[in-house]
Amino acid sequence: MSRADRFYLFVTVFLLVAAIAGGIMLAVQHSRNQPVEIVLSQTEPPQQSGEVYIGGAVANPGIYGLVEGDTLQTLFFDAGIEPDADLSHIEIYIPREGEAELPQKIDINRAEPWLLEALPGIGEVLAQGIVDYRSEKGPFKRIEDLLKVSGIGEATFEKIKDYITVSD
Repeated sequence: MSRADRFYLFVTVFLLVAAIAGGIMLAVQHSRNQPVEIVLSQTEPPQQSGEVYIGGAVANPGIYGLVEGDTLQTLFFDAGIEPDADLSHIEIYIPREGEAELPQKIDINRAEPWLLEALPGIGEVLAQGIVDYRSEKGPFKRIEDLLKVSGIGEATFEKIKDYITVSD
């Protein structure tokens, strides 16, 4: 038997032993794993039972779906309570059946330009002008102060006055 033949025989035996050892290790490892049982629940998700408007000192003012079992804490978490929020004074208003809904108001002291653009007659330029004005001059004290923003006149103000508010 030549030297090359012995080398190929050695490599072949080594590979055969490695393959057998690897197979045994996989078999042992696989036998240790227990099967996982997955059980799907037959319960239905909670039904939405109403809506709640959350505004004021929150990062995401708006209307939130009220689901059975929700707490005020859950709703506040969803809305993102701001650090300066006064939680000792919370207003809750429950309308009577058939009572007209009040329009959701946009806080011109907190709203981002994209939200201000939702107001009638306010485009991208005026929205940025409102944000720039309050950055330079400070927060608006009353909604009429919006007339001080360049480009906003009486006609535009009349269109939006019922849809805006100012926070402290």
